[in-house]
Amino acid sequence: MNKPLSAASHALELARRVLTIEADAVKALVARIDTDFLNALNLILACQGRVIVSGMGKSGHIARKIAATLSSTGTPAYFVHPGEASHGDLGMVTAHDVFIGISYSGESEELLTIVPILKRQGAKLISITGNPQSSLAREADAHLNGAVAQEACPMGLAPTASTTAALALGDALAVALLDAKGFGEADFARSHPGGSLGRRLLTHVSDIMHTHASVPAVGENATLAEAILEMSRKGLGMTGIVDTAHRLLGIYTDGDLRRTLQKKLDFNSTPISSVMSKTPHSIAPDALAVEAVQLMEQYSITQLLVVDAQKKLVGALNMHDLLKAKVI
Repeated sequence: MNKPLSAASHALELARRVLTIEADAVKALVARIDTDFLNALNLILACQGRVIVSGMGKSGHIARKIAATLSSTGTPAYFVHPGEASHGDLGMVTAHDVFIGISYSGESEELLTIVPILKRQGAKLISITGNPQSSLAREADAHLNGAVAQEACPMGLAPTASTTAALALGDALAVALLDAKGFGEADFARSHPGGSLGRRLLTHVSDIMHTHASVPAVGENATLAEAILEMSRKGLGMTGIVDTAHRLLGIYTDGDLRRTLQKKLDFNSTPISSVMSKTPHSIAPDALAVEAVQLMEQYSITQLLVVDAQKKLVGALNMHDLLKAKVI
């Protein structure tokens, strides 16, 4: 049963209020990105081991996400549950590691129990809390202040704005780290080989282009009829026109054919060189497939010829090839 209109309006108002509170909480963090943030950043940059992220309850969920984001952006990290840490898992932490403890109150018993052991081992401690005077913050080598004015929960009980703030601080750290390390698209692709990210970042034109006998091409002395037959045989909606050294001179496409039909030319006597496009768009075989997508979108075309450094025609592809490869 649908709620009355008044109840629906209240729900929308409440949802907007939640988003406003959380947005304000994140915005308030901007003024706190100062030397404390740099201290935390430098500790991780100097880390010779791994980054361990930990937290209880909702903070634990945020800690898992931060560890995953760090790992995928060039900073090896993993999550350790603080309760399990005091029962053996702390053996994974070494003096070369950096430990990030997340607790809004800064008084999480499970985290505070393992802090002395971390300090004795020589691991560096970064804390993310909502209270710079808390026990966890005072013990930390670097502290990030994630305090919020209020939680988005109407009762002020459920961690909402505070967990959003902690997550945002983790993202800020991860992005600052990847920039400082010079972590680029190729690095990102290596840690995301599966799914659309890997396909977009790792697939090259040479991986999906048509080659050898599958490439539509006719000589510069071919007739219009011969060019159309080549287009029909190869099924890519185009043909390249090449010289005797197989260097690309032009292109003739389905669109050019429609325009030619309006001129009522003799297909058997008209040389293809007189109706071809003499400035064809092309791409190199070692270019990323996403660059081919960008070219097609930029020039509103659906086909591309592939040429090598000597401008020789070595391949061809169209939008269907990119779709089939799931690049788009």
